[in-house]
Amino acid sequence: MNVKIHQSWKSRLVDEFEKPYFQSLVDFVKSEYQNHKVYPKAGDIFKAFDYSHFDETRVVIIGQDPYHGEGQAHGLCFSVNEEVKSPPSLQNIFKEIKEDLGLSIPPNGNLERWAKQGVLLLNATLTVRAHTAGSHQNKGWEDFTDSVIKILSSEKENLVFLLWGAYAQKKGAVIDKTKHLVLESAHPSPFAAHRGFFGNRHFSKTNKFLKQKGLPPIEW
Repeated sequence: MNVKIHQSWKSRLVDEFEKPYFQSLVDFVKSEYQNHKVYPKAGDIFKAFDYSHFDETRVVIIGQDPYHGEGQAHGLCFSVNEEVKSPPSLQNIFKEIKEDLGLSIPPNGNLERWAKQGVLLLNATLTVRAHTAGSHQNKGWEDFTDSVIKILSSEKENLVFLLWGAYAQKKGAVIDKTKHLVLESAHPSPFAAHRGFFGNRHFSKTNKFLKQKGLPPIEW
């Protein structure tokens, strides 16, 4: 199957694209785009991979669903387009960065600048029906993104995985912790951030690890 994804990923995922579950997933997603409003726009489904190429990936942040509000989702977990107000979870991420690193809160919530530095902003489910959270769960996306995580864990070394909340932590169970740094905390949502996300210092810890491994830090 010819999937429009960056070649550095395509060469490693080619077998995945031929599996029966992925064909069923493609059929489902095509039907959803034809019959409903779906986010992100079709050209942005694999945007995280187009920005953070396999060889350049240094950090992985795992989200769950794309945002399902108008104009929010654009293919990168937690990120929104520049003209869209930052959602509460993203606001809390910026607050923690400010406390951790002393950086000013940015003027918008577009995280493309992270992705271009090798931060893979990976949602577990890459599409969603408008205003219907979880509507594309259990259709095959989770199998696909599980495979992405397994390939990263097995084929690379010295990655940093940021797993915020129980869902991301469960999804990260396949990561080889002898090869990679896995940082876990509560989710940055307003319902959980005060239970361990604030004060986790994941951003400084990530950069300390990268520098120890001779890799450039992330400009958060």
